[in-house]
Amino acid sequence: MTAPWVPRDAGGADARVLLLCFAHAGGGTTGFRPWREPLGPEIAVWPVLLPGRESRLREPAHRRMTTLVPELVDALAPALDRPYALFGHSTGAVVAYEAARALVARGVDPPVRLFASGRRAPHLPARHGPRHDLPEAAFLTALAGLGGTAPELLAEPGLARLFVPALRADFELNETYVPLPGPALSCPVSAMTGDADPEAHVDELAAWRDVTRGAFSLRTFAGDHFYLRGAPPALMRAVREDLLGRSAQQCADGARKRVPTS
Repeated sequence: MTAPWVPRDAGGADARVLLLCFAHAGGGTTGFRPWREPLGPEIAVWPVLLPGRESRLREPAHRRMTTLVPELVDALAPALDRPYALFGHSTGAVVAYEAARALVARGVDPPVRLFASGRRAPHLPARHGPRHDLPEAAFLTALAGLGGTAPELLAEPGLARLFVPALRADFELNETYVPLPGPALSCPVSAMTGDADPEAHVDELAAWRDVTRGAFSLRTFAGDHFYLRGAPPALMRAVREDLLGRSAQQCADGARKRVPTS
């Protein structure tokens, strides 16, 4: 039911919680694949693939949240047959937030938690002007400054032509976004950021507490805007603890210590 939004190899038939993951602008599913081993088998990592990238490269990327969210919810709602959470990074944070609200409005049970990473809260204004409509050279320079795009892709015009349209669309999605009508969330929200992130200040992450009637927490991790690249152990521990509880995380850590190293 979720294809092509969730990879067919996502698995998770026996997982206690489904974790829907939404990437930064231009991102796809690849960045979340390293999370499967440290979070499984209790947590099934489902990277969500938006149009305009990876296997959906030929599909036009959405430029407005009002067109993206209904399609996304139509695809995901039938598959949410157990507790689920959403993790969104950067642009993905507001996609995850609006998806959570739309799922509840559709009659799906609320998520057990929303993880908002590396982006200011939805109701806060941007600290800089729009970048999606910059001339090509200036747009590529802005991408290089964020550090999330491989330099060899930026340096090769042929490759850049493949991924820049989706990146521009994602930047436009983020830069034109305003919160959609609807009530606040009721689930807990965990805000997360890198301690050297130039795109999201801690006080801007702290404002995510205003989007929910549930509990709120804020954590900082070592790193820049892409502090979550790979599967940082501290981040994986935090996600497990927030979804499974501290006792479950301690059991998992103990099991790893007992695994022979030879």
